[in-house]
Amino acid sequence: MGKLRKKHNWKGRQKSETQQPAKEEKTDIVVELNDGNRMKGVDDSNPLVLPASKHKKKKEDESKKKPVISKKPLTKKQRKELQKVLERKEKKAQRADILSKLAEVQLPESELKLLFTTSKLGTGDKLYQTKQSLDEAKDGDSDPKISSVSGANRKRKWEEEEDEEEEQQKEESSDEDTSSDEEEEEENNGGNNSIETNEQKDADETKPEEKLEQNVADPDTQKETVPNKKTVQSRKPSEPAVFIPVDRSAEVQGARLKLPVLAEEQVIMEAVRENPCVVICGETGSGKTTQVPQFLYEAGYACGSRIIGITEPRRVAAVSMSHRVAKEMNLPSQVVSYQIRYEGNVTSDTKIKFMTDGVLLKEIQKDFLLQRYSVIIIDEAHERSVYTDILIGLLSRIVPLRNKKGMPMKLLIMSATLRVEDFTENQKLFRTPPPVIKVDARQFPVTIHFNKRTPLDDYTGEAFQKTCKIHRMLPPGGILVFLTGQAEVHSLCRRLRKAFPFRKGSTAAAEDEEADTAEAMRKFKKAKQKKNVSLPRIDLDNYSALPVDEGDEDREAGIGDEEDGGSDLEIGDDPNESECKADPSIPLFVLPLYSLLAPEQQAKVFRPPPPGTRLCVVATNVAETSLTIPGIKYVVDCGRVKKRYYDRVTGVSSFKVSWTSQASANQRAGRAGRTEAGHCYRLYSSAVFGDFSEFSEAEITRRPVEDLILQMKDLNIEKVVNFPFPTPPSTEALIAAEDLLVSLGALEEPPRSGRIKDLQRAKLSCPITSLGRAMASFPVAPRYAKMLALGKQQDCLPYIIAVVSAMTVREIFEDFDRPARSDDESSTLTQRRARLTQMRRLWAGQGASLLLGDLMVMLGAVGACEFAGCTPKFCEENGLRYKAMVEIRRLRGQLTNAVNAVCPEVGVFVDPKMTPPTEHQVVCLRQIVLAGLGDHLARRIQAEDMLDSKWKNAYTTPLMDDPVFIHPNSALFKKLPEFVVYQEIMETSKMYMRGVSAVEADWVPQLLPQYCHFGSPLDSPAPWFCSSSGTIRCHRSSTFFRVGWQLPAVETEHPEGLERYRLFARFLLEGQVCPKLKKNTGHLLSNPSIMMKTWAKLQPRTEALLGPLVSRRVDSRDALHSIWKTEDKFLLSAYCQWLPEATHQEVAKLWPPI
Repeated sequence: MGKLRKKHNWKGRQKSETQQPAKEEKTDIVVELNDGNRMKGVDDSNPLVLPASKHKKKKEDESKKKPVISKKPLTKKQRKELQKVLERKEKKAQRADILSKLAEVQLPESELKLLFTTSKLGTGDKLYQTKQSLDEAKDGDSDPKISSVSGANRKRKWEEEEDEEEEQQKEESSDEDTSSDEEEEEENNGGNNSIETNEQKDADETKPEEKLEQNVADPDTQKETVPNKKTVQSRKPSEPAVFIPVDRSAEVQGARLKLPVLAEEQVIMEAVRENPCVVICGETGSGKTTQVPQFLYEAGYACGSRIIGITEPRRVAAVSMSHRVAKEMNLPSQVVSYQIRYEGNVTSDTKIKFMTDGVLLKEIQKDFLLQRYSVIIIDEAHERSVYTDILIGLLSRIVPLRNKKGMPMKLLIMSATLRVEDFTENQKLFRTPPPVIKVDARQFPVTIHFNKRTPLDDYTGEAFQKTCKIHRMLPPGGILVFLTGQAEVHSLCRRLRKAFPFRKGSTAAAEDEEADTAEAMRKFKKAKQKKNVSLPRIDLDNYSALPVDEGDEDREAGIGDEEDGGSDLEIGDDPNESECKADPSIPLFVLPLYSLLAPEQQAKVFRPPPPGTRLCVVATNVAETSLTIPGIKYVVDCGRVKKRYYDRVTGVSSFKVSWTSQASANQRAGRAGRTEAGHCYRLYSSAVFGDFSEFSEAEITRRPVEDLILQMKDLNIEKVVNFPFPTPPSTEALIAAEDLLVSLGALEEPPRSGRIKDLQRAKLSCPITSLGRAMASFPVAPRYAKMLALGKQQDCLPYIIAVVSAMTVREIFEDFDRPARSDDESSTLTQRRARLTQMRRLWAGQGASLLLGDLMVMLGAVGACEFAGCTPKFCEENGLRYKAMVEIRRLRGQLTNAVNAVCPEVGVFVDPKMTPPTEHQVVCLRQIVLAGLGDHLARRIQAEDMLDSKWKNAYTTPLMDDPVFIHPNSALFKKLPEFVVYQEIMETSKMYMRGVSAVEADWVPQLLPQYCHFGSPLDSPAPWFCSSSGTIRCHRSSTFFRVGWQLPAVETEHPEGLERYRLFARFLLEGQVCPKLKKNTGHLLSNPSIMMKTWAKLQPRTEALLGPLVSRRVDSRDALHSIWKTEDKFLLSAYCQWLPEATHQEVAKLWPPI
């Protein structure tokens, strides 16, 4: 019994002995740290001494313990602990085998990276940061992390229960051990500790003094609390989360949950909150355009007076997306609105605003910081339209400015197939690369089928054949056919409808089709007609900065809607088509889709087709990314796209059909895999596909940029070269644009003398003039803007506005030169062609009016159409395109408001009963057109210059070696004036000038001196002093630049030089400059004409008079008077040398002779 007691007592004593020194050490340390003033005589060596002594004591304890422990058997408790240790070791040995078995069934690492835990939702961890750093993560990151606090607790616990040797063993094993029991224990401990640290953080924010006392009083927790303190200091004050509830229907909510972008909501919103700019990359159909604005709305970015702005490159997308988002959010159109060039439904209650790029660019001109907006979303950035690039460049500067001013704004760039490096690696654009969030598309597998051969010309015929095969042989599913332009779309639609008519199959379907085509179109036109009778005052915010937009390709084709009298263009139709028999047993519901199609017609593609039919949409590249059409399973891709190409040298712009890019082709193919697995039939070989460029080139690199330069100069961006373009235009294009703007007077002329480097710098940083600012406020090309700026002379402004509107809209006449399909159609076309020719002659007028040429025809057509009320019937009868006339009407309203904003005193208005211009006004109009289109001057080839008989009736231009011709449809085709100006050159079978107007040769040097080289003044007539202007005038011969066309001698101001000062001195002595000196001409000692002699310097009096004039740069009456205001005795002594001394006193009394 005694032995047991002794043993028990020994163990108790041993425990108390080992614990006691530790407690004493702790209290000593506490005292030393707690109050440093009490540590008298303690030097820096103490921290080293204390651990050493502690270690020494431990060694002594060990020496005492070792003999005792070796002799004593293990207790039950110790055996159990040792058994646990052995079990752990055994588990550890089996772990490798278990891991190898797990690896066999585990997901690959690439798939694991796509999975994220939901346990972190709402805990403040930034998922988008986790996504970014996933690639850099280590293998061990997935193992549970052991909390240092729980590890310390466990160590203390074992110290109390076990001796030093066993404790060391258990530490070694526990460091590597991952048994489930310990994991649970650690998680529990870690959870408790995390709660404690959170409580500590809260306490830190509220009571910092208490925190300090705690640290001093409790040294054990000091190491733990110091890092928390750091995090608290760097953490921003927390703000309450904002959530705006949205009442969506269950059906909409269910459809939303299927969109891939919804799974990334937290990632996107965290990235937006943490970064000023975010790039979102998501395939078309992922739902980014419709859902991201809703995320921002729900997060409170549209609270108060702030709004969310979304820009789209196409009007179609802006309108349809605003309707879609409003429907999903169950909000009225007053809250989710759109604004495009001519129309919009924006109100003071608008919170989400969809608009075209040009509308936002115009808003930046008025409010550079865009203070109304909290977020700007640039959608469809992959299309790389000019405005998109300009906007991104501007916004990359506006966002930091807003943040500096304490009004933070966010920028989101969204796209499908974007070359992200243009944005993230462009240091000029974003100094810190924005985070890129990739949203996976809801994509089913799409099988790609290439053609063995590539049809070079008749790809529309190949598309027809392929569509027919798909419809006859393949299972149900919608067909989407990609073609290049409106003409081809209508042509293929008509062929497919003829091959697979569905009207005969069901009367209901027939009625629906009838209603959908003719009646619906008539109602639509009537509604438009009623709407446009009283033209509303159009807000200046409603237009884009330029007239060129996505509809130009379709306008160039000159085709109206297919329902407009069935005037489909049959270009590229297969001549053997008539042999194909119609098959009504398998009806096909064919719909066109292109940018100029009316919204009512575009909406049809989103509706399900009539029962028993298959949907077939024939579209341009508008269906590539802007719109997602449901139910498409088969895609037929012609592989081509129609683009406007501009020749920088010649100025000839033309639409050409070219191969698309690989990125665009893949986008088209992806359309087939939205709802189920699909197929894409490419009408070209894989070898041709391999030659495609990887991405589409930015539009800014293949078009003139003078209009953009003017808009940017108006925004006070003088050095356009330094502007952060995502893809900068070539320096040649920038120089050509600035040269044109300088010649138009929109920019100041750069200096012509100085160092070469300075001249080169100055050439690309010319400041804008007051005329340039007025021109920038008009939403038309700079040449037309110059015409508007000059238009108020002779009351010509209403006529100039009408002409500029017609020139901007283009293609106002129907094209009746297409091939006829039948004899009836041929006779109808002949009658309509004759009617249009007759009306053209009538509108061109006679005499002076005829010389205005094609512009007079446009003016007459616009005036007659307005007078008749701009009805579809009038347009159809007279060969006018109704759509074009409606657009001209709208643009006239816009330009009228813009002119009134610049010059309120003009008070111009749109007059529906505009009278034809008078003869004098026609001359004035021709001169204004010459001033605006000066670089588009052409001269008829003279007989002696004719190198080829084919050059008969041809014209030459300064920019082209090849001859150009007046089009046979032109009003001046038979007149053939010597000099004409043209709107543009269009290349077809020949180079034809469009929009031709005659000008007089002697107007050229007067109105276009910047384009002329002037010779020396003519001796006959001799130079003279102009009393009205107070300057010296003369006649000079001139030639037109580059080509050296001889122009008539014209009256101009005398060129600068010594000759001008001599002439001024002569006219001063003769009394022409100052009439008061005329009475002294009889007393002059020498004839004033000797001032012009070569030996004049032999007489001192000539040099005495000439010297002060040259040194003070006095060569006009105004310059002389301005000097006399400050120096009244200027030239008195020099003039007196020409007079006898007797007259000197009298002259001195009258001086200065003003």
